[in-house]
Amino acid sequence: SAQARMAPVLMLWLVMSLSGTWAVDKGNFKTCDQSAFCKRQRALKPGESPYRALLETMELTSTRLTLQLINDNNKVHLLLELYRLQGNITRVKINELKPLKPRYEVPDVLIRDLSLLSQDENGVVLSLGSESQRVIVSARPFRLDIMEGRDVLMSLNSRGLLAFEQLRMRKDTQVDPEGEKKEEADLANQAEKAKEEEEKVEDGMWEETFKSHSDSKPNGPSAISLDFSLPGVEHVYGIPEHADTLRLKTTDNGDPYRLYNLDVFQYELYNPMALYGAVPVMLAHNAQRTTGIFWLNAAETWVDISSNTAGKTVFGKMLDYVQGSSETPQTDVRWISESGIIDVFIMLGPTPKDVFSQYASLTGTQSFPPEAAVGYHQCRWNYNDQEDVTSVDAGFDEHNIPYDYIWLDIEHTDGKRYFTWDPHKFATPKEMLQGLMDKKRKMVAIVDPHIKVDSNYKIHNEIRNRAFYIKNKDGGDYEGWCWPGSAGYPDFTRADMRDWWASMFAYDQYEGSMENLYTWNDMNEPSVFNGPEVTMHKDAVHGAWEHRDVHNLYGFYVQMATAQGLIRRSGGVERPFVLTRAFFAGSQRYGAVWTGDNAAEWDHLKISIPMCLSLGLVGISFCGADVGGFFKSPSTELLVRWYQTGAYQPFFRAHAHLDTPRREPWLFGPENTALIREAVRQRYTLLPYWYQQFYHSHRTGQPIMRPLWVEYPQDPATFALDDEFLIGRDLLVHPVTEEGARGVTAYLPGKDEVRGRNMEASVLECNGSIPVFQRGGSIIPRKSRVRRSSTCMMQDPYTLYVALNPQRTAEGELYIDDGHTFNYEKKEFIHRKLFFANNMLSSENLAPDAQFSTRSWFERIVILGASKPSKVTLKTADGQESQLEFDFDASMSVLTLRKPSMNAGLDWNVMLQ
Repeated sequence: SAQARMAPVLMLWLVMSLSGTWAVDKGNFKTCDQSAFCKRQRALKPGESPYRALLETMELTSTRLTLQLINDNNKVHLLLELYRLQGNITRVKINELKPLKPRYEVPDVLIRDLSLLSQDENGVVLSLGSESQRVIVSARPFRLDIMEGRDVLMSLNSRGLLAFEQLRMRKDTQVDPEGEKKEEADLANQAEKAKEEEEKVEDGMWEETFKSHSDSKPNGPSAISLDFSLPGVEHVYGIPEHADTLRLKTTDNGDPYRLYNLDVFQYELYNPMALYGAVPVMLAHNAQRTTGIFWLNAAETWVDISSNTAGKTVFGKMLDYVQGSSETPQTDVRWISESGIIDVFIMLGPTPKDVFSQYASLTGTQSFPPEAAVGYHQCRWNYNDQEDVTSVDAGFDEHNIPYDYIWLDIEHTDGKRYFTWDPHKFATPKEMLQGLMDKKRKMVAIVDPHIKVDSNYKIHNEIRNRAFYIKNKDGGDYEGWCWPGSAGYPDFTRADMRDWWASMFAYDQYEGSMENLYTWNDMNEPSVFNGPEVTMHKDAVHGAWEHRDVHNLYGFYVQMATAQGLIRRSGGVERPFVLTRAFFAGSQRYGAVWTGDNAAEWDHLKISIPMCLSLGLVGISFCGADVGGFFKSPSTELLVRWYQTGAYQPFFRAHAHLDTPRREPWLFGPENTALIREAVRQRYTLLPYWYQQFYHSHRTGQPIMRPLWVEYPQDPATFALDDEFLIGRDLLVHPVTEEGARGVTAYLPGKDEVRGRNMEASVLECNGSIPVFQRGGSIIPRKSRVRRSSTCMMQDPYTLYVALNPQRTAEGELYIDDGHTFNYEKKEFIHRKLFFANNMLSSENLAPDAQFSTRSWFERIVILGASKPSKVTLKTADGQESQLEFDFDASMSVLTLRKPSMNAGLDWNVMLQ
């Protein structure tokens, strides 16, 4: 069907008349060879697995299958648990059958206890009979094949790379027994040696050094690994955060992709080094199916990807048919983690949207932000004092540029003591906040998780007195160096610590705070300037667990506790806004993420697109990059292009380093001020559409900023595209990311059998514009009256842009609520379907049980691809009819209906005759 074809005439790219040395110090961060467990595991080569399944131990219930595995080399038993979860998800857990002590299992990330919900509609765990989908367990060597019909969707351990380093006693620390017990002990030791055949003690198993730092490893080696084979797959995505292309590359000739939250100063592009966040979720896609792998482990993790043709490795002996061509492409993936257990969720799609829903059912959806947070944010390190804030705020009004939030970095505090204000520079914070509130604007202030060790600082004293700090391996409070100097690190893995932290945001605790002050959590990897790899020692202690077990969760917990604090201070009424730098699976539930300390370079502008697309694929939709680049100074051309790009990414914030020249939007001459103003105003014009996308993402888990293949999954030309993207379903954006570009070539995808085509787009108008296309067959609401902030526009009228497809139909939605409270959960909202067919445009209620009223009305309707009518009639819900005035531009086939004036929350239809 050509219905949704992106035909150039209908896509009307709303041109909207927009009119040195740089390198990370790699020596500070480990390669796989310098990370002992990665080097050890990577040394294992594909081959016959030493593990076999003990079929006689199989137990099958209505909720799960359990089965023991044995490693024939060392006789260690593992326990395999297999669950079929609702919604086409299979969960595979592997742990030691009898570990020496418990191994860490990640809490708090899954939104409910899935083990209790694992019974599917038929109460059958495995169908080994005639049903189309089944799991085949092969015993010797052990492997799992997940099949649908005659197709293998995924195989586990088909390359024999399952590895599970069992917990053990360290030989040289055991007390030598005396007397007759000695012989017994010798026998036990011999048995132990037999068990550890091929497990010779290597460097790094019981202690490890990196640069000047040592890791004591009291539990010894505890790494785990498992391989997955994906027949028919050539494109895999996800596992952020990496400064790399959207489509993941093979890692055969270099390091694996690393997942280990780190504060990487001046990160390098196009490599697999770890960055600030880690989401261990990979998506695989081909024209037939999309699948996902969620590796639930919070320890340091490495992911190897290789590309092969499907051959013998994919097919176990139990498969009773012969595969045809041996040329089927195949991607092999191997996950390696330092500790914990194997706990993997296999999401079987089959569509991209099914995988998003499946992942959302596990870890939740994107939090629904206050509408103002979807507007523009102005930040730098640092606005110097209250006068500076007032001056910048006035500059936006003087130059007629809207914004919603102004931000304060670490210099606003009293000596880097968070929850405080500099007594000289920010002496009357409430006065400053009230000045912003009078203009319906807001502020974000930074609250980092490193706490200055100072006996005159209330926050430090409270945490120390409550024993809430992370401990070092010797039992004292862990101290590291960060912005305040010597700092302690609260143990956010503790629920009681998070509860206390949340209470510090109360208006009577956080002095100077008001309801329009929101929060930014930076440095929460955690960053430790004098620690190994600029982070915390792995043998630091969180209660019963080592930091190595929980590292990638730290930032997740900091943002969780902070968001809880903002909710609680309002008595549970107001939605929070919290930005975080470090994140994990599930972080989407607590706010926004940005791509960290980028640079004012064209390649950094370009990489912001795949970085945010990758985050959206794994649930984190509220993503953006520092507009203009954090380090260094952008040329005016780069700054303008970055504003034009950032205006079409979910989180839209300008930010800059302390040492860079000021770069408020009006400092680059009137022509560039006009271009930046136009980019920001476009963002505000489209806020109704953006806000609707956030609501959908919150309800469904679908990404907001999405790769083209998500909507056009059968078009191979879209599979590796990452220089253009969709916002929702209906806007296609191709930012200009090349210096001096005079045009771009945008690929406009087709639908079903209709292939897409490339379209040249000039970008020279007013020295700068950004190609934005509206999908034929869509209706997009906009607000044309841009004011100083989004809150000022709440009751303003709407304009509908109706882009007809070749069948002369179009559809869209309109979502309205109060923009800032949780009352939408109590059905206080308007959600309407807009539909054009048979020359009639109508508005229908999608939520008849919801109650909300708005003063907003429709001031204009623009129909693209229309014919000229003889008359236009509006019919309202009460049966009244009236004739509408209209203009028709025959050269562009654009029909404009002026002042139809119906309320945005009511039923109506408009008939073209």
